Order: sequence, then C-alpha cells, then structure tokens
Amino acid sequence: MYMQYISDVYFWTAARLVMGFIFLWAFFDKLFGLGFATTSAQAWINGGSPTQGFLKMGVTGPFSGFFHQLSGSIIVDCLFMVGLLMIGTTLILGVALKISSFAGAVLVFLMWVALLVPKNNPIFDEHIVYLIIFLGLGSSTIRSEDYFGLGKWWKSLKIVRDNSFLE
Repeated sequence: MYMQYISDVYFWTAARLVMGFIFLWAFFDKLFGLGFATTSAQAWINGGSPTQGFLKMGVTGPFSGFFHQLSGSIIVDCLFMVGLLMIGTTLILGVALKISSFAGAVLVFLMWVALLVPKNNPIFDEHIVYLIIFLGLGSSTIRSEDYFGLGKWWKSLKIVRDNSFLE
C-alpha cells in the first residue's frame, strides 16, 4: 500500500511538472518566437498575435466561425498568454493547483472544441489527454505539490487556509 502511494506521488508530480513545462514553453515560444511553433517574426514582442495562426488557420469544424472571429483580438491574445503563463507557473511551483487545473482544463477543452473533428481520431486527441490530467491534478488526493513544490508553504498562508479553492 505504501509503495503504491509513493508511485502515485511520483506519477502526479511528474504529470504536474510536465504539464507546467508544456504551458510555460508555449508561453515563451509565443512571446519570443523561439522557432518551434512560432517564428521570431511572429513573436508577440515583435507585434505578432499568439492566437491568430491557430484561430484563423488551424480551427476546423462546426465552431470555426466563432473561433475565426476571435482571431487577432488583443483581449483574446492577452487572456491566452496570461493563461499560459499562470497555468505553467503555478503547476511548476505547486501553488493554486485547484485554480490552475481548472483553468488548464477549460483552455484545452476550448482548443479541442476548436478542432472538432480531430484529424487523427474522430473523438480524442492530445487535448483530451491534457484535460484528463488537469482534472486528475485538481482532484487528486495525492497532493503532488506538497512533495516537489511550494504546496505546503502555499497552503499554510492564512488567505489560502480561509479559502480552500485557492489550494
């Protein structure tokens, strides 16, 4: 039983850190144009829109008209970038895991909806896998943030103790 608990801790800690890195990497790539998903010329700091490429050219399916209208909006760009930064940072640090897991789940669900029907499978793609991981992180009794992160310190703060949704 104890060994199972230890393996669960390692699993959820690794899942939390990997998801945090994925979101932080996406933020920095879109901000600076590191040449992976975003070229330097398309970087946000160079006047590019971090959402325009995906929302204008990548979106398919029944909701494409709605998502195309969001393309290039400064408000959508700011919300998306703040979301990537905050979700990635809180996951890496192990703080506000309930909020960041919920926000991450909402973000990847919206991305999945924007891509209906996924190209490689009629129902599931990596966004659904990410969604499941986010839901697991937000509801896990393992508390991976306590083992490799600032979770114990974060939860000791009075404001967090008084408002459990901030855990």
